[in-house]
Amino acid sequence: MQKSRKQSAPGRGVKLSDSQNFITSKALIQRLIRLTDIHQNDTVIEIGTGKGHLTEALCRKSGHVCSVELDRKLYESSRIKLAGYSNLSLIHGDFLKYSLPSKGDYKVFSNIPYCITTQILEKLTDTPNPPKDIWLIMEKGAAKRFTGTGKETKQSLLLKVNWDMKILFHFRREDFHPMPSVDSVLVHFSRKAVPDLSREQLKNFGFFIEHSYKYGLCGRNGLLTKRQVSVALKQAGLPHAHEDGVTLYIQWLCLFRCWKGG
Repeated sequence: MQKSRKQSAPGRGVKLSDSQNFITSKALIQRLIRLTDIHQNDTVIEIGTGKGHLTEALCRKSGHVCSVELDRKLYESSRIKLAGYSNLSLIHGDFLKYSLPSKGDYKVFSNIPYCITTQILEKLTDTPNPPKDIWLIMEKGAAKRFTGTGKETKQSLLLKVNWDMKILFHFRREDFHPMPSVDSVLVHFSRKAVPDLSREQLKNFGFFIEHSYKYGLCGRNGLLTKRQVSVALKQAGLPHAHEDGVTLYIQWLCLFRCWKGG
């Protein structure tokens, strides 16, 4: 299960580094799989086959696994090791260039390359037919930014329109070989059955968030007045804005609707 890669330049592809982090403990892998609702009818996509430890567990748990591996040596060794699994499609290639399913439900479980976390998450969440569920092992700091743990970010606010997100598991650095220099977590992204906003509204929400982060919600360049913010939150039964400003996703959503309705 491959994780550490070097990106040569934005948009120019990815080079494998000499440093790769694997989870080889069968007990830990089974523990992680039990945290999911993957079952025998599911199609699961894995980003990075690596040595095939997680791939093998996914093959035993799901109906079909499609695993995409960029490194030629890892692909060849896993192809031999996992040859007995008829429900596995092993692909040698770059996941960022891989075509996700255009229809039907599927799920994603992977220990991802940390240096392209943003690109992977954008690919998975911006596609016309996104996964039903995503479980990603990622760097803890990135996970906190994307999930809005502790404090909402521009990324977390936009993701929460379509996804429920939760950190499910905190790893020890010793769980990986070789041991990484950062802390890692398992994050679950669950697609909402009904998004909080339409696609067109999401674009406007993105503008609202970007503008407000840059200029503030209120004031000379703000999109709302202090009175509008206060009244909108009060009418919605939501907490008033703190001194640090609006802090909750549901507050941002309320004020966006106030702005569009005004």
